[in-house]
Amino acid sequence: MVDGMLGSAVQLLTPEGERVSHPRYDISLTEAELRDLYRDMVMVRRLDAEATALQRQGELGLWASSLGQEAAQVGSARSLRPDDFAFPTYRDHGVTWCRGVPPLEVLRMFRGVSNGGWDPDAYRCAIYTIVIGNQALHGVGYAMGVQLDGADDAVVTYFGDGATDEGDVNEAFVFAADFNAPVVFFCENNQWAISSPRERHGHAALFERAAGFGFPGVQVDGNDILAVMAVTRDALDRARSGGGPMLIEAFTYRMAAHTTSDDPTRYRHDSDLEMWRLRDPIERLKVLLARQGMADRHYFDQVDREAGELAVLVREGVRSMRQPEPASMFDHVYVEPHPVLDRQRRALVEYEASFADEVDA
Repeated sequence: MVDGMLGSAVQLLTPEGERVSHPRYDISLTEAELRDLYRDMVMVRRLDAEATALQRQGELGLWASSLGQEAAQVGSARSLRPDDFAFPTYRDHGVTWCRGVPPLEVLRMFRGVSNGGWDPDAYRCAIYTIVIGNQALHGVGYAMGVQLDGADDAVVTYFGDGATDEGDVNEAFVFAADFNAPVVFFCENNQWAISSPRERHGHAALFERAAGFGFPGVQVDGNDILAVMAVTRDALDRARSGGGPMLIEAFTYRMAAHTTSDDPTRYRHDSDLEMWRLRDPIERLKVLLARQGMADRHYFDQVDREAGELAVLVREGVRSMRQPEPASMFDHVYVEPHPVLDRQRRALVEYEASFADEVDA
């Protein structure tokens, strides 16, 4: 990739770690806040690496890597207020991390020992959906509910570049525009819809699609965590004040495979990876911290130790997860008891008990 491909993308931190200005967007963060952002990204990357290794070892059924997209995820999620709501994709581990979802709760789903994930209300973060783009409709629906409640919360719903071709995402755009919903559409344009390159899905920049639906769009350097935060905060404030929806296109790159069942060497070149490694989101913030004297080797080593501790927690936690009782699949389908489900539960329990009788005999 060359810098010209970013076009008018907002950038506040260059790939070389140099702080630059932008005429429309800016952000002011304390040294402690910048260090925390660095720690977030390092921890999320280590979580991703351990989960990938666990899948290769047969401990997880599948894993969707977030490698290279940490700035887009952490920067946007850290822009949310506590009462705001996030609707992530199945690879937005940086979003769940920032919303406080315990990593093992995320991994339970990929191990197949959870019937859904976590409590969305507890973390103001929806569970992952596998249906591509489906969460965009969920996010708009929730934002419309916020509107009806008269609250000043805002919503961010995430999706990838490939999902912009899905009906769910475009229908979400229509509803959000018609109802002026307080929602921010956050597109992580990581250049690949599985094995299909971005160029196959149209020649216009993704953020420009927003104009056709009647709301603004903006492109941001998705590997620049400062720019991502500045743009997302602005979009959220706009949504809260009645300005309606906005589309953010975070221009980034998926450094790993689409999922652990994918082989990216069959459709992309190593030279592309090398170019994007020079734009690593963690490294550019690390350079800024070091150059400005905001962090030293002791701090970076400390973060690495914490990441190592997280890795141990993840490995031990995943391997100690117990299989759920089969009847637990009925527990959270409805809020109130349901006669049909009750009959099905009893039938399953009786069926399992019949095998126990055979063993005893």
